[in-house]
Amino acid sequence: MRVLCVDPGEKRIGLAVSDPSGTIARPLIILEHRSREADAREIVNLAESLGVGLIVVGVPYTWNGTIGPAARRALRLADAIRAVGSVAVITWDESGSSQRAQSLLREMHASRKKRREPLDHRAAAIILQDFLDAQTDLKARPTYKPETEDDEECHKA
Repeated sequence: MRVLCVDPGEKRIGLAVSDPSGTIARPLIILEHRSREADAREIVNLAESLGVGLIVVGVPYTWNGTIGPAARRALRLADAIRAVGSVAVITWDESGSSQRAQSLLREMHASRKKRREPLDHRAAAIILQDFLDAQTDLKARPTYKPETEDDEECHKA
């Protein structure tokens, strides 16, 4: 399933998309913020045109996990996207994604000019890859299967 990720900011909204198998994220586009409703409509239209089955909205929780002003804006955008479209929408902690995108560009020895460009779509790709990797990790975890009925009874506590 193809997944679209939204990294909302005050001025710009970064978007990233996965491959059809939902394994690899790539930066897609940066939208200029207009209004919550207009942004939601544009995101839903893009998601529908790409055949996306899920939209992940990055929420920048504070260092102690609480909801600050930026997180509230992201949650309101997620609600607006849900109201406009029929594609499933979830939220995902995106704390530190912009800094990680900047670090990645430095590690890749990108030029200073490239590092000064907006990173919103790259940050969205980092958020999306984190989300996709977490889903893969969950699928890969072994599940407990009792060898005998006695083992099953022990684990029903």
